[in-house]
Order: sequence, then structure tokens, then C-alpha cells
Amino acid sequence: MGRTRSPHRDVGDLDLPFETFPLPDGPSQFLLTHTAEPASPSQDALNLLASWAATNDDIERSAPADDSEPADSSETSD
Repeated sequence: MGRTRSPHRDVGDLDLPFETFPLPDGPSQFLLTHTAEPASPSQDALNLLASWAATNDDIERSAPADDSEPADSSETSD
């Protein structure tokens, strides 16, 4: 168990505790997990980043996927 401080350009420093877990497939493989302490400035910053990501994903999903040229809409008279 340890602690790391990571600077983020938009939300400032993230102070995150971490823990490592050995994996059974190899003695040199570990799973590293970072968490934010509840009600901490780091948790607030991560929540803000998550809300921005969710908003961007929603915008990208609602954009039309068709990149083709628009059809010619010239009118003809009868």
C-alpha cells in the first residue's frame, strides 16, 4: 500500500492511495489499484472528470454517424 500524487492539468493534484496485488500467472505481475478517499478533494476532482467524460460520450453518441456527401437538392419544375 502506498500513496501517489499525480498532477492533472484541469483539476490540479490528485492524491491517491494505491494498493498492489500479485497475480497468480507470474511472480513479476501485479494489479495496481488507485482509489480516492471519500469526501476528499481528489474524489471531487475525479467526479468532475467523470462528468466531463460522460458529457462528451453523450455528445459523440448523438452526433450523426453518416459522413457521406449531402444529396443534391436541386428542384425541377413540372
